[in-house]
Amino acid sequence: MVDDDLIVFAEETREEIDTDRRRWKIAVIDDDPAVHDGTRFALADYALNGQRLEIVSAYSAAEGRALLRAHPDVAVILLDVVMETETAGLDLVEHIRRELRNDVVRIVLRTGQPGQAPERRVVVEYDINDYKAKTELTADKLFTTITAALRAHLQLTRLEESRRGLELIIDAATALFDTRTMRRFAEGVLTQVAALLEVDCAGMLVVRDASREAGGDALAVLAGSGVYASRPDRFDATAGLDADMRRLIETAFAEKRHCFFVDRSVLYVSTAAGREIAVLLDAVPHLSPTDRALVEVFCGKLSVAFENVLLYEKLQDINVELERRVVERTEELIAANRRLSVQREILRRANAFKIELLGMIAHDLKNPIGAILGRAEIIEELIDRGAASASALKEQVAKIAAPASAMNRMIVDLVGQATADALDIAIHPTTLDLGDLTREVIDLMRPIAGAKRQILDFSADAVTPAWADPDRMREAVENLVSNALKYGPPGGRVEIEVRRVADRAVLTVTDQGPGLAPQDFDRLFGKFQRLSAQPTGGEHSTGLGLSIAKQIVEMHGGHIGAINADPGPGTVFQIVLLAAAPEPSGEGGAS
Repeated sequence: MVDDDLIVFAEETREEIDTDRRRWKIAVIDDDPAVHDGTRFALADYALNGQRLEIVSAYSAAEGRALLRAHPDVAVILLDVVMETETAGLDLVEHIRRELRNDVVRIVLRTGQPGQAPERRVVVEYDINDYKAKTELTADKLFTTITAALRAHLQLTRLEESRRGLELIIDAATALFDTRTMRRFAEGVLTQVAALLEVDCAGMLVVRDASREAGGDALAVLAGSGVYASRPDRFDATAGLDADMRRLIETAFAEKRHCFFVDRSVLYVSTAAGREIAVLLDAVPHLSPTDRALVEVFCGKLSVAFENVLLYEKLQDINVELERRVVERTEELIAANRRLSVQREILRRANAFKIELLGMIAHDLKNPIGAILGRAEIIEELIDRGAASASALKEQVAKIAAPASAMNRMIVDLVGQATADALDIAIHPTTLDLGDLTREVIDLMRPIAGAKRQILDFSADAVTPAWADPDRMREAVENLVSNALKYGPPGGRVEIEVRRVADRAVLTVTDQGPGLAPQDFDRLFGKFQRLSAQPTGGEHSTGLGLSIAKQIVEMHGGHIGAINADPGPGTVFQIVLLAAAPEPSGEGGAS
């Protein structure tokens, strides 16, 4: 790490000082042409610090005002007091100091009539730097006066440059520390260096990261100005820098100091994290010691500012990561809340079903149980009286079996409803023949139909494919056929038909029962609903069969409904299912 307070400069060559262009500018303002000629003659071979003189002339105070506006870099003014007026020179002094606000230029009054401008009064009342009578200002005295004035001007200029530079450094430091991205930081460095040196030059900021994370000596151009401004944000040295640029930058990195060359300068900055910065500037004019000292101070601040920007970028990355995690965590919490909401709904439905089930048990199972108990008491009495013949016992057992069967059917319906209400149980559909499944159900139902002398009339297409879960769909068909037998008259007919219609499989069940009343349509598929019609064989009904069938069909993406055109005898129920598995983007499928 280079000591930021140590100023080291590359050795200057004679080519760095362009003596043809860098000259001390002297203004002679006098109404006597001979004074101009004499001054030029006396100072013809004058040189100070390798710089010669450039003398500009004005022959009145008015011309002097115009001259100083055109040449604000005049170092010394040799000013006559009496010109177009007796106080023209003194008035010009006031103009220079107050209106032009030029406190750096050195003013030497030369007068041929000292009595009209007494020396003590003039020196006290006016901001001048020397007072000479023309008669005493010999060539040697003029040489001494000019040399002293130029040295004073040089010192004041350096002080002014330092003041201005320090102001710029303070402003630049504030601007750089406010920079929030490395790209803007690099652009800001180039802008501030140009402002500090009062030049408009092309340049680029190159960084070398020697840290292990960067994989060694990674070199990147962060920003450019002038002709380099259109270059990409980041590229390696071989793609973005010519051979001369690489040589100058590598020299600065190798020597770890600023390097000032004839047509380019390289400012070197190192950071505590092992990164090195090179600010390459084209066509920078000769830098005075003051400029170099200011550049050194400015570069000393760049190290901290550079680390500040890196830390800010890391903080931004951390913030982005934290925001991403917050979003992910929020999504997880939302999903968890949704799951809890679903579970709460399941529990609510389970609780509601439990209440309904208990009510159903209390209401519908009480009568069958009472009948069974009553028949059991009759059998006991027959046995006690010794009159328990085989025929009498069979008769009573048959009367016990009837309510027991009704209770069994009610329990089966209740279990089916509970299963249908379990939303987490998925169906497993496959392609099956709905005609074959329905035929199996009818074969199981024939004994029940025979007890009431009912006829099951079945017809089906040769093959009627359907996309359904065999077990669950068999349960739905059983409920529909059982419902038709329950409400159909003894000796009646139940027609069952299976057909394929376009891309659907359709099951139709038609009975000859009393039909549906107008008020039945709105509560046909509700749970525990009692319709206006009553079972024709004294069967008990839980009011769950159609509700279970509806839930199963809808789980398959199908439709179930009563298609009676008008209220009246007979009821027609229909189930419509998909004939094949739905397309991935289709609607109404189940998985």
